[in-house]
Amino acid sequence: MITLPLLPYEFTELEPIIDAQTVEIHYTKHHQWYVNKLNELIADTGFKDRELKEIIKTADWAIFNNAAQTWNHTFYRQGLQSPKENNEPRWALYDAIIAQRWNFQTFVETMTASAVANFWSGRTRLVKNPDNTLEIINTSNAWCPLTMEKIPLLTIDIREHAYYLNYQNRRIEYVSNIRKCINRDKVLKRYGG
Repeated sequence: MITLPLLPYEFTELEPIIDAQTVEIHYTKHHQWYVNKLNELIADTGFKDRELKEIIKTADWAIFNNAAQTWNHTFYRQGLQSPKENNEPRWALYDAIIAQRWNFQTFVETMTASAVANFWSGRTRLVKNPDNTLEIINTSNAWCPLTMEKIPLLTIDIREHAYYLNYQNRRIEYVSNIRKCINRDKVLKRYGG
């Protein structure tokens, strides 16, 4: 059985970037729904005792969709923290970004443009490829880096329920602000630094 992971912060902790009501609804309604639906779908299958990542890599569409959405929401939440100004990545990851994107501002602009232009309901991600290069990718719906042999480092959730109460159709404002909530220590750990 898959359980809803504990939220790593209080509902109010991401304010003013993301309001408490949005965090609460996104977590207790959307995220919980995927967990509940996944458990319903796997109840009488060989998947019921498997790890979430294994389910994602081997399941058919209906089970995959709910498993991947459960994982996507968890990964996104675990990568956030209270807002911080000048929230740049640290050490090894910063050096990797500089090496690949020439300067940090270019990276920020590229990531922001990618997220704003992501037409589908999905996420914009920074991933590490098997050759250790960094890549910004857009995924739609339930797709996630686990199905692509990429190591996910951070995610910007651009599904409207992640930001619409605060920002309505101002996606660029949300994307620009959410960077302040990225847990840079968590991203560095994921990178391997």
